[in-house]
Amino acid sequence: MALAVQLKTLGQEVRLCVPPDFREWIESLGLPVTPIGPELRSTGKASPAAPPLTPEQRRQMIEGTVATQFETITAAAQGCDVIVGATALQIAAHSVAEKMGIPYVFAAYCPAVLPSPHHAPPVLGLLGDKPAPAMADYSELWAKDTERWNNMWGALLNSHRAKLGLSPITDVLRHILTNQPWLAADPILAPWPDPADQAVFQTGTWILPDMRPFSPELEAFLDVGEPPIFFSFGSNRAPENSSQVMVQTARALGRRVIISQGWADLSVVDNESNCLIIGEANLQALFKRVAAVAHHGGAGTTTLAALAGAPQVIIPQVYDQHYFAQRIQQLGIGTAHAPGAPSTDSLTSALERALQPDVMARAQSIATTIRLDGAQVAAQRLITAFSQN
Repeated sequence: MALAVQLKTLGQEVRLCVPPDFREWIESLGLPVTPIGPELRSTGKASPAAPPLTPEQRRQMIEGTVATQFETITAAAQGCDVIVGATALQIAAHSVAEKMGIPYVFAAYCPAVLPSPHHAPPVLGLLGDKPAPAMADYSELWAKDTERWNNMWGALLNSHRAKLGLSPITDVLRHILTNQPWLAADPILAPWPDPADQAVFQTGTWILPDMRPFSPELEAFLDVGEPPIFFSFGSNRAPENSSQVMVQTARALGRRVIISQGWADLSVVDNESNCLIIGEANLQALFKRVAAVAHHGGAGTTTLAALAGAPQVIIPQVYDQHYFAQRIQQLGIGTAHAPGAPSTDSLTSALERALQPDVMARAQSIATTIRLDGAQVAAQRLITAFSQN
């Protein structure tokens, strides 16, 4: 959205192909939307245990997903000069661009998404995936990851390419990420580990300015006491009893607490005045008024907390979150909690470390280095390199 708004500001026509959850918000900003796939917000809520998918059910789901991508993206991209993809699970986008004879750009929000011997592949949370131990060279793990992508998607992708008259590909992951990917992450917070590698273009993070005022309830809560601790699991499922652990942790530290409902739809455990639960809010402004941010470690939340100079505790679950947990600890701007469900003791200990004066000072210092021009850099590059106008 940050890139789309920047392109529109520069006089370009932009279309977005996104899950239907986000249609109303995006159209309110004056941008056209083509919905794709199912709504996603329900994935953050815990559901009763269901039997695992059978191999046939899994095959049907994967085939349906890829077929929908080819059909929907083809329709959405008619008349466009370039397709920008920002998720590795968008299997069809590059092939659609190739068939239409237009460029395709892949942008990652975290270095760990892109292959490098300097870091492990992201943890997808499938089939018991766990973060890799520290290694001097992660090339072998990336080779195994490439094989997994080929086994899961290769035959299906090539069958669709054959229908379009396109030649088969042998490396699905490289096809999706391309040989010259973009990295939409801050070069201090999340640098590309090999500066000599000119194939990766690091734009800086894409931040959509947020001018929304606080709700009266949130404003009043912030005004009547010391800065609270903010807790969130974002779009992730929250571990069991998360709300209770969060409140007990804050009280153990003598702090007030704000809990974001997130997609897990968290709720308060009591009606005490030192606890507030909120829905959508302007996090860019809120993070400047909290004592610390304890969260799942997604690229957006991590970047906004760093930009605000708020100490962080990251409780990683999947994908890029393990990278960002280690990164904020390496930078000295927070604490990496162990993956999985936190206890009151473990979260209290992590926050005690994050709230130390030296960590708070380091977080304030790093905040001054976070670049705000990433979306502008990316938009100008797109216009210069690819626009036909």
